[in-house]
Amino acid sequence: MPNGAGSRLVSGHPPIAPASRPPLQWLALAAVLVLLALPAVLTSYAVTVFILIFFYAFLGQAWNVVGGYAGQLSVGHAAFVGVGGYTAAMLSSELHLTPWLGMLVGGALAAVLGAVIGYLGFRFGLRGFYFVLLTVAFAEVCRILVSNIDALGGAIGLYITFTGDPRQFQFQDSRVYYYVALALMLLATGVVALLERRRFGIYLGAIREDEGACEALGVDTFKYKMLAMIVSSFLTGVGGTFYAFYLFSLQPNSMFGIPLSVEIIIRPIVGGAGTLLGPILGSFILTPLGELSRLSLGHGGYHGLHLVAYGVLLVAVVLFLPQGAYPYLARVLRRRDA
Repeated sequence: MPNGAGSRLVSGHPPIAPASRPPLQWLALAAVLVLLALPAVLTSYAVTVFILIFFYAFLGQAWNVVGGYAGQLSVGHAAFVGVGGYTAAMLSSELHLTPWLGMLVGGALAAVLGAVIGYLGFRFGLRGFYFVLLTVAFAEVCRILVSNIDALGGAIGLYITFTGDPRQFQFQDSRVYYYVALALMLLATGVVALLERRRFGIYLGAIREDEGACEALGVDTFKYKMLAMIVSSFLTGVGGTFYAFYLFSLQPNSMFGIPLSVEIIIRPIVGGAGTLLGPILGSFILTPLGELSRLSLGHGGYHGLHLVAYGVLLVAVVLFLPQGAYPYLARVLRRRDA
């Protein structure tokens, strides 16, 4: 025992405990308060970047339910974004239903599509690459169908007229979109945190690690994978409304295309799939990187090279941080406390 500590014990004084960090809940609350106050000092471009960070973190968190916790790799989540966005846009233009309600209808239809995909995949035991191909096939089928339906704008797509009416999910000030996107990210994170602490989340983690052992122990793996798919697709469909009414346009290639699915899944993979904060950390890493590389490379005429930067980063993560950035940071902080 060090002399200093021994003398304190002999003299009756307790040893000085090492300083501990504030609980995670207080750190999270402080981060939320900072994000709430941040638009007051940000430029309009920085606000746009943060909107994209929050939005992709929301979509990544939605994917994380089925892809991270349940371990069912979907590369067709863009289909749910498209279904949600097109549904809300058509209900707004044809039936004059406010997108605030249309997003719930779009989320419900996306959940129905997710249930169909999940039933076909899970009932027939598709795993790994076979389930990946199933989700990609459904996304492509949706893209081709929408591209050939004139009522949905065909290949040209739909364009939303800007009115600035908040009831139509349109705002004059871009900072309102900032707060809506932040609310969506916090909502999805709250849902995932709630699921993580329930038996549902424990079962999903067990299914991801060893589905055969779960079935042998009597766990209804089909039921829990279906529930994970439905929750994930519903949240993603809700995000489709934000995507459509933030950009004021819907094109089949952008709403249902594989590039959007890749944008969704790469955030939790880089940040840490199957963790609560992984998708958020991944979005804070990748979204600014994508914007910076797009600006710097785009001015030089090298359009699309930001995707190369994504690929290099993904390879680095797979090689050096196979569990993602968040688990690595958590281990480093635990070693510092030890």
